[in-house]
Amino acid sequence: MGINTERDIEANMQIGPTDAGMVRIFIEADGLEIPMDFDPEEANEIAEEILAAAQAASALSK
Repeated sequence: MGINTERDIEANMQIGPTDAGMVRIFIEADGLEIPMDFDPEEANEIAEEILAAAQAASALSK
């Protein structure tokens, strides 16, 4: 399975700060819960990667 492999899985994602000063990405799918905590610097890097991927995807759809 790779990034271009489509899957028919429904999932919920929540993103927010924790009381410990971390940024949590919380994924829930098929009874599985995946909490991922990042320090603010790592979270900013992830946000930059998401923005870059969105821009690249937009360029492909034009």
